[in-house]
Amino acid sequence: MESTETGQPLFYPLDEHNERLLSHVHPAGWKNPTPKKRYHLVVLGAGTAGLVSAAGAAGLGARVALIERHMMGGDCLNVGCVPSKGVIGAARVWHEVVEGSRFGAPPHIGSGDFGKAMERMRRLRADISPHDSVERFQGLGIDVFLGEGRFTGPSRVEVDGATLEFRRAVIATGARAAAPPIPGLEGTDYLTNESIFALTERPKRLGVIGAGPIGCELAQSFARFGSEVTVFEMMPQILSREDEDAAAVVQDAMIRDGVDLQLGIAIQEVSTDGREKIVRFERDGASHSIAVDELLVSVGRAPNIEALDLDKAGVRHHEKGVEVDERFRTSNPKIYACGDVASPFQFTHAADAQARAVLRNAFFFGRAKSSDLVVPWCTYTSPEIAHVGLYPNQAAKQGIAIDTLRVDLSSVDRAILDGATEGFLKIHTRKGSDEILGATVVAAHAGDLLAELCLAVTQKIGLSKIAETIHPYPTTAEVIKKAADAYNRTRLTPAAQRFFGFWFRLFR
Repeated sequence: MESTETGQPLFYPLDEHNERLLSHVHPAGWKNPTPKKRYHLVVLGAGTAGLVSAAGAAGLGARVALIERHMMGGDCLNVGCVPSKGVIGAARVWHEVVEGSRFGAPPHIGSGDFGKAMERMRRLRADISPHDSVERFQGLGIDVFLGEGRFTGPSRVEVDGATLEFRRAVIATGARAAAPPIPGLEGTDYLTNESIFALTERPKRLGVIGAGPIGCELAQSFARFGSEVTVFEMMPQILSREDEDAAAVVQDAMIRDGVDLQLGIAIQEVSTDGREKIVRFERDGASHSIAVDELLVSVGRAPNIEALDLDKAGVRHHEKGVEVDERFRTSNPKIYACGDVASPFQFTHAADAQARAVLRNAFFFGRAKSSDLVVPWCTYTSPEIAHVGLYPNQAAKQGIAIDTLRVDLSSVDRAILDGATEGFLKIHTRKGSDEILGATVVAAHAGDLLAELCLAVTQKIGLSKIAETIHPYPTTAEVIKKAADAYNRTRLTPAAQRFFGFWFRLFR
């Protein structure tokens, strides 16, 4: 049975779904292949960045070796995006049932089956796992090695006693949950994103340390499942990196869902009393304590680099991961790094984009740069927050003057009809221009709405062109068309109004 860094079971219970998952991502009895004489590419790590690197190179005809010490699919499949969205999806449905009376639906009966919701997540995760399986990547012509890979020289890697020579290598070993230095925490049987998805019984009381995206998503979900949830956060608001107005909307929603937000506090100690975990904290000079049954820690990430022997390969690194230049190249020109182990953007889609850039740069004299990537992101609370491009403070630091347009969902017919009017769209344009520099969406499915704006920012499509584009009615995406129309109205200056007045007088 695989376990997390804290020794907790990763794939529990070992039911048919987790057995099927394991058969794909770390099959029992797997025998590593005999290494080829020299590989065009050796990839360390089979998360998103590693899988995209390996599959892309193999598809072009390269000889590729892929090394994974733990689970194919990495965090995203096993303990990240996939299971978390399965849990969030279930919690949203539970909430809709409870709130159904607003729409005249019959009253709900009973308290729900948490175990069944988690079983569904495990089943769906297993259904998705063939995409990242050993069998699939072996079928692509890739030599898959399961074991601890470590550098033994500037162009050699050792795994399971075998030496792999390479022309190029990609470090894509990802990152893991890190615990903050809170007294007593290390002696507590706490949860992380690596272990919370192994729960089969709903905790009556759940504490969450950290009000970042993971903490907020899971806190709200478990509150909707019926847990008494308390979030502990040192900052005065949740989601401190987001637009303040956007974070405030989500904060109000979480409070309505029953989440107790302890903000602006300093945790003094975590201790245990029997099966209880007790969090002692200070707020406004006074000490407080709250007891919970389970404690989720969602603060910080640590790069997976300790076992790689990077110094033997001449690869510089630091506490945040592998050091790379703008083209994802390490201090060893034969070795590149991408994904969570080398990027401030720790998202699956960012890892995918970086891996594609690495292939162009490593084999085809490409000049793809990290600074050229427009990386959007989404926090999957209810409502969601999605963002792309610059925030106003970032524009100010770069000396870029901006205009900001805001359209509230309360003015969008579909949002009104769906009963989902809390939220808004903010678009930041270059001052005096329709060029979109950044956008934030707060809506039920903000991540889906953002795609049009990602295209606009990346391809320099201005609001004038969006205003010319017919959007179906009634859809929530009309909020983007409304923003474009609002921009066009700003072009109706007094001089333009005088001209039109003269023009229409000619037609009297």
